[in-house]
Amino acid sequence: MTSVRPKLKPDQPKAITAWETMTGKVVWMAFDGSWSDDPDKIGVFSGDEAETRLADASKQEAVVTDPYFMEVTNAGEIAGRETLRENIRANGPTVHPQFQRDAQ
Repeated sequence: MTSVRPKLKPDQPKAITAWETMTGKVVWMAFDGSWSDDPDKIGVFSGDEAETRLADASKQEAVVTDPYFMEVTNAGEIAGRETLRENIRANGPTVHPQFQRDAQ
């Protein structure tokens, strides 16, 4: 399962995000290749390494669903034209405080 998303240039810093298959939670690939639901543990990748990591993530359907690149800064902060969408995914719905993620 894939979705069309904006194409990022090879040298742009990017993270890999997906949904955890068992729970549906938003997760991000950490630098060590594990998956975390903590946005502070986003791994930042670029170039061939990023492509390799995304290809590996795409083979982990039992663990994650629909992995894709999102633009981040070199420090791992959400950036780019998808900023609003990715912030909502990271922090939870905007409709009511009770549905937001717990402060970590």
